[in-house]
Amino acid sequence: MPMHAPVPDAPLDFHGRQILIDAIDAAVALKDDAATVQALRSALCRMMREQSVRLPDCVLQTVEGHYARRELYVSPEHGYGVIAMTWAPNQGTPIHDHSGLWCVEGVWHGQLEITQYDLGQRDGDRYRFVEVGSLIAGTGSAGSLIPPHEYHVIRNASDTDIAVSLHIYQQTMTRCGIFNDLGDGWHVYACKQLSLDKAA
Repeated sequence: MPMHAPVPDAPLDFHGRQILIDAIDAAVALKDDAATVQALRSALCRMMREQSVRLPDCVLQTVEGHYARRELYVSPEHGYGVIAMTWAPNQGTPIHDHSGLWCVEGVWHGQLEITQYDLGQRDGDRYRFVEVGSLIAGTGSAGSLIPPHEYHVIRNASDTDIAVSLHIYQQTMTRCGIFNDLGDGWHVYACKQLSLDKAA
């Protein structure tokens, strides 16, 4: 996860912003996690297919040393957060969770490799994971995670092209658990405070 100071930003305006907000509000109003994330996956795929929402140009700008996290919107009523992530070639995450929050992720540009894990064994702050599936998600596709099935890795597998993904979190996500590989099949847990890159 990125290690940098938070950058305060005014709310961003972009084409289709209200379309995106209205779709998320309608999905959250269903008040059922499974129904909400299904509605959001469908809505994101439709927006990307129809190009009714166009993210701001800043999301195409990579950041040296880490993937970029740019906040596009936080709902004052419902508390959900919308983050655009920009992945330079070969940038990715360790195994991580979402601190118990559901998330819907859409690939807006490029391709991302997503690998999901189940927890196999725990010994204090040490964890063993079992890989349960890996896929290449292309532009226009969307997926979701609902705890406890939230352990995963995201990586831009391209050596040359950037990727951009849009993430909708149940609540503003300020921290997550990351699991660093000890090299012997075990991973050690650490709580990571998340911060933002400049959006302009």
